[in-house]
Parts: sequence; structure tokens; C-alpha cells
Amino acid sequence: NGARLIILDPIQAYMGEKTDMNRANEVRPMFRRLADVAERTGCAVILIGHLNKAAGGQSAYRGLGSIDFRAAARSVLLIGRVKREPNVRVIVHDKSSLAPEGKPVAFCLDPETGFSWIGEYDITADELLSGAGGNTATKTEQAERLILDLLADGKELASEDIVKAAAEAGISERTVQNAKRNMGGILGARRVGGQWYNFIKKKQPPEPAS
Repeated sequence: NGARLIILDPIQAYMGEKTDMNRANEVRPMFRRLADVAERTGCAVILIGHLNKAAGGQSAYRGLGSIDFRAAARSVLLIGRVKREPNVRVIVHDKSSLAPEGKPVAFCLDPETGFSWIGEYDITADELLSGAGGNTATKTEQAERLILDLLADGKELASEDIVKAAAEAGISERTVQNAKRNMGGILGARRVGGQWYNFIKKKQPPEPAS
């Protein structure tokens, strides 16, 4: 029928009620049939699965069901949330049998702006699944501290000057933007002419009790 891609989401839903997904000898025949279909038709097969709740375990053993799910796949991608940056998700290439593994790539799901790509992200699969975080999370914290230092004592600075100062400290513009989003509660912005300026919002004194 000309199909070039099959997606089974989640794979466990297509195994049949009599198949025990935790038993390798019951899972393997299904994969052999899928492999036959792929070889005969040239169609790519994507299997989407869920993780078990064994927090802290190695990524190879975090898939729900038999480890044969992972063993049969030629390429495995993991997607997880960065604990220290709740709007950030990272895609990690956890296994690649046919080519070098790709670098982790992050994207943001912002409540206001929606989806946006962040780019390469320094984190391993095990760090992502354990919630340990990666170096990019630390970079974001460094950017937040830098912004606070630059705007200390009521200073107001052009946004592009903040980006330049961050670049000198080895912090990317995208990381600066992520830091600004995290600081939304205390970071103010106003436009003067054609430039945006940032400042730290003054704390409002508490209202007197009535």
C-alpha cells in the first residue's frame, strides 16, 4: 500500500492480551514478524514505549517490559524532563547499532510561548532519568547569577549587553533567554527606542493591615 513508516504507540498495546511483555520468549516472535515486514516492504518501524518506575536504574533497564524491546531495536531514543528546568525536555540517543550516536537535543514547552527547540544539551541518559540534571542546567543557573550581578543596585542594562557579557562568560544567548524565563517573577523589561532594557523589579511593600 506504499506505507513507508509504521508507528506502534505504545508497543505494549499491540502485543495481544495473551502475550506477557516481561517474558523474552514471548516478545521475540513479535519482533521477528515486525522485522520481516520491514525487510519485505522497506518500511521503517517506530516503537513507542513507556518507562518503568524503577527510579535510579540504568537506562538500559528502565523500559517497561522485557529488555528484548531494547535489544531488538537498532536505535533507541529516550525523552525525559529535566528536573531542575521543568519546562525543558531532552531527547537522548541511548543506543545506535548502525551509526554513531547523536548528541542530546533539548526542547522547551513553555506555558506562554509553546514549543521551541533549545539545541544540544549536555546530559547522559542515566542523568536524565535519575533527575540529576546536566551541565546546561548549571549554565542556566550561572546565567541567572550573572544577570543578578549585572543588574544589582538598581542598574538597568540593555538586553544585548547582557547577552554580550554572558558570551564572555561562555554562556550562550539561548541559555540567557532560558534564565530570563526562570526569573520572570523578579526580572523586568522595558523598551526604550529600538532596544529592550532589563532591570530587577523593586519589591512592593506589604499593604498595611486594615
